[in-house]
Amino acid sequence: MRNKIEKCLSREIAIEYKACLYFSCLMAFDCAYLLYRKVYSVQILQMWEMILTAYFIGYLQVYVLRNFDESEQFGKWEIFASLLCTGIYTAASLVFEWFDRNLPASILFFGFVLLCYVCVYLCNKIKREIDTKHLNHLLEDYKKTGM
Repeated sequence: MRNKIEKCLSREIAIEYKACLYFSCLMAFDCAYLLYRKVYSVQILQMWEMILTAYFIGYLQVYVLRNFDESEQFGKWEIFASLLCTGIYTAASLVFEWFDRNLPASILFFGFVLLCYVCVYLCNKIKREIDTKHLNHLLEDYKKTGM
């Protein structure tokens, strides 16, 4: 029972991490778009739409798409899943009119979100490598000292 709770908690933490991370990316793009248009405020409803979309896609990534942005390699499956999620974000941007259904802005947004997925994958990979080095160092220290 404890294992199931820990596994569920781990997944929920991963979803929180993803939702916050990708919401920040969405807001960064939105703020840049608004500043370009000389608009200096963000609509709260639009922020809600973005965070709910980020949570929805976070659940999709963790429970359906095998947490692809945290995988060991960026292969065909990860490319497919990245394109799918980027497409969903872009479709949401059109449905909710985040960028006034402006075609050039939507295309740029698609590219931006795809770039975010690649960057998140690379950051996760670098973190895993650092953590592995650290754990190997701790193991070596343990073997030497026995503590």
